[in-house]
Amino acid sequence: MAYTPMTARSRDEDHRTATPLELFFDLCFVVAVAQAGARLVHALAEGHPGTGVIGYFFVFFGVWWAWMNFTWFASAYDCDDVPYRIATLVQIAGVLVYAAGVGAAFDENDWTVAVIGYIIMRVALTGQWLRAAAGERGPARTAALIYAAGLVICQIGWVALLFAPDDAKRWLFLVLVAAELLVPVIAERGHRTPWHAHHIVERYGLFTIIVLGETIAASTVAVKSALDEHEALDLLLPIAAGGLLIVFAAWWIYFAVPMHQHLNSNREAIPWGYGHLLVFASGAAIGAGIEVAVEHAVGKAHISQVAANASVMVPAAAFLFMVWLLHSRHFKRGLAQQLVLPVAALVTLACTWTGAYAVLYAGLVAAATVTVGVVLAERRGVGAP
Repeated sequence: MAYTPMTARSRDEDHRTATPLELFFDLCFVVAVAQAGARLVHALAEGHPGTGVIGYFFVFFGVWWAWMNFTWFASAYDCDDVPYRIATLVQIAGVLVYAAGVGAAFDENDWTVAVIGYIIMRVALTGQWLRAAAGERGPARTAALIYAAGLVICQIGWVALLFAPDDAKRWLFLVLVAAELLVPVIAERGHRTPWHAHHIVERYGLFTIIVLGETIAASTVAVKSALDEHEALDLLLPIAAGGLLIVFAAWWIYFAVPMHQHLNSNREAIPWGYGHLLVFASGAAIGAGIEVAVEHAVGKAHISQVAANASVMVPAAAFLFMVWLLHSRHFKRGLAQQLVLPVAALVTLACTWTGAYAVLYAGLVAAATVTVGVVLAERRGVGAP
């Protein structure tokens, strides 16, 4: 369709699924996620966990928030005509520019290229919200205009950040993060945009698959590179096996419950949507941790065994706990089911101190978690684990 009036889609639309354009949009984020993960690996392997984690959070926030902005808008107003597709492709170009600037932002606190990428994305998305406002009336029009104004104001803040003193940039970054998070809260107070619960849950699930897939890809490359130069199979194979078990279990656990049944309003949806920053970031960080574990096994990472283990255990435990907090606890019945994931997260953390085979032990813990969850679910007839 060359042009279609942009009006709100129905919240109760049947068979609402992700479109090919949305899948393509997600795929382009693989580059940005990989760039953030690579920088985290380098920082952890060099023994700078504090700097690495902070830098990783900052650049990953940009990735996640750009994806969030597009995803929720598309769930409410995707009309799939030519102007909409062109605007989305412009946003994709912005994502790629942002990805190109991740290295400088992480290593040198230079956000110039990243902010340029954001400007490209924001110009396109602001135009989309203004187009939505033109097709709406009353509170819906007001909400769309607030979104557009919020995007412009926040983007002015990001540009101003470039001219701030270097020692103040990180603190000002947090202020801008808070401002970004407030825009949907303010815009949705008078009118809930008509996002589709099943569609949103599917979109989040697809991005979860992307970050877990990036983990598998990063781990595979790390092990292959190590094998090309070393013969440490007795250490590398357990890391590979354990990492695979962790990722398989992470996938199983995330998709075990029908989350769309819980998202009935913004009261549930906004904390759930925002909380996924930690789900996505920890899921991608598992792969970075496995790379660090591989580098330590072959003598390239000059850190302790405990530090190498923690690079995997901390994000794996965070993933388990956040999935329980956002997903699983809403569908569990009884203390036993509620405790499965929190206990698994604690046991995974404890694996940090189990020596050279910690990743394998954590993988076995993850597999046991799924097994226990399935058994309890079979007994109670509730989704696992």
